[in-house]
Amino acid sequence: MNTKDRIGGDTPLTPAVFHILLALSEGERHGYGIMLDVAEQTGGTLKMGPGTLYGTIKRLLTAALIEEVGDRADSTLDDARRRYYRLTDSGASTLKSEARRLESLVATARDRHLLPSQGGG
Repeated sequence: MNTKDRIGGDTPLTPAVFHILLALSEGERHGYGIMLDVAEQTGGTLKMGPGTLYGTIKRLLTAALIEEVGDRADSTLDDARRRYYRLTDSGASTLKSEARRLESLVATARDRHLLPSQGGG
């Protein structure tokens, strides 16, 4: 895996990686469901096409931050061609670390009066 493919660690996550992990934090989803969740999370400002989505999913699978779900509880309720994904423990840990990093950045922006304080003032 080259430097470009490394995900997490001390390196901030890309928006695509962060939002895919965030979408999976609420449970298993298939690719199209992830795309819809990301659009909802971002108010439509981040629209992932299939190339970005599935390229990022491939990298996340390789990095063991997500895994493909083998058997679904009730496969009769869904299209058998859909592949579902879920966070691994490592993926959840990486997502939490990135959320803390972003929270720290927002706190710094508030301290520097670039954003209103949490109380709204």
